[in-house]
Amino acid sequence: MERSPGVFAPRWRLTSVGIAVAISLFAFEGIAVATVMPTAVRDLHGLAFFGWPFSIFLVMNLVGLGVAGQWCDRIGPRRPLLTGIAVFTAGLLLAGTAGNMAVFVAGRGAQGLGVGLASIAVFQLVALAYPVGLRPRALAIISAAYVLPALAGPVVAGAITAHAGWRAVFLGLVPLVLGGGLTLRPALRTVRPPGRPAAGGSRKPLFALLTGAGVVALQSGGGAAAAGRTAPAVLLSAAGLAALWAGLRVLLPPGAVRLRRGVPAVVALRGLLACAFYAVESVVPLTLVTLHGLGTVASGLPLLAGALGWWAGAQAQGRLTAPDRATLLRYGLAALACCFAGVAVTCLPGVPAWPVYPLWIVGGLGMGVCVPTTGVLVLDQSAADETGGNASALQISDVTAAGLGTGAAGVLVGASAAQGPGFGAGMAALGLLAAAVCAAAAVGAARTAAVRGRAVAT
Repeated sequence: MERSPGVFAPRWRLTSVGIAVAISLFAFEGIAVATVMPTAVRDLHGLAFFGWPFSIFLVMNLVGLGVAGQWCDRIGPRRPLLTGIAVFTAGLLLAGTAGNMAVFVAGRGAQGLGVGLASIAVFQLVALAYPVGLRPRALAIISAAYVLPALAGPVVAGAITAHAGWRAVFLGLVPLVLGGGLTLRPALRTVRPPGRPAAGGSRKPLFALLTGAGVVALQSGGGAAAAGRTAPAVLLSAAGLAALWAGLRVLLPPGAVRLRRGVPAVVALRGLLACAFYAVESVVPLTLVTLHGLGTVASGLPLLAGALGWWAGAQAQGRLTAPDRATLLRYGLAALACCFAGVAVTCLPGVPAWPVYPLWIVGGLGMGVCVPTTGVLVLDQSAADETGGNASALQISDVTAAGLGTGAAGVLVGASAAQGPGFGAGMAALGLLAAAVCAAAAVGAARTAAVRGRAVAT
């Protein structure tokens, strides 16, 4: 049997390298910001606005995702991708040269917008530049490129900050981002745009902005609740829920809430698994420190183990031809459910901490299988002029759900910490709830298969 060429065969090598470099730098910047933020905020005298750079990135990232979907479907990935890289680069320059917090926040907003534009364009480039059989491996590159910076990102960013200052973390990425963009230009010149404008596209950026504001409002409401400020918590939460409902009704495909078969079910399940995973991940180090007395390094090692598992899962799904994608998604969700249930058990009195390490590898494997698999399912069921819009819905579901999951986990931490001994019970409840969500999603995974006669090979 003749061996099929890989994504690094001469025909696709530059494209694959360019995608890996661009996505890795986007991911590194996101990790680096968390590392350098305390130093940057202190230098810019902006401690009162510490959360703004994160919130504006989230909001503008959603706007970029909303803009890019219809833009890519109308003219193809070339202009949206190059624009995204340019806007992201401008954001790096603004943040790296900022003399005050307002300029720094504006730079973070530009970075979020640029990442949103570029990520959808890269997704469509995969659909147009690679044959169907190589798409799982191409999406594995994207998944691994998001994960691998987590292995060295904090250390590298910390070293750069210590020796060259926090501004170098942003400014040093500029030539690398531009170089990655140049490697993608040959592929961008050869892909053909779909050429049909999608209906209602001009409204989506506004509804994406509304959705982002809803996430921020809910997070703020949760913070107010944890601080015991009931009235602001109720008002912010109500406004956030209303904004989310109004925005997501437009941004997600019809029937997503009901798990309608096909793309709507894929988009919904991507949100469920993102919400569950990032909610639990955000509290794992804190749980190990608080309940088991581990140090900073030991409590962070599960995240490293999970990143390695994610990479392995992404690579494995790219090489599997059986089972079918819906079944593979079910297996990944089942692995996540087992991981979260096991983590919940380690929060109970008398249970040791060490099982968290292998459990989080299993969780990483599950995410490494599920995230690219949902991408493949969307690509396989999208016509050429639907790829951008469907990819936009998939990413919006992921980003929104991740923000909601981490925000909800933060509220639970605050409420549990206020009750002292209730912290372990609260974290166990979070793990069991996440496990139940993934188990239910695994049951519904069969609905992600294509509607009969609807599968599309673009």
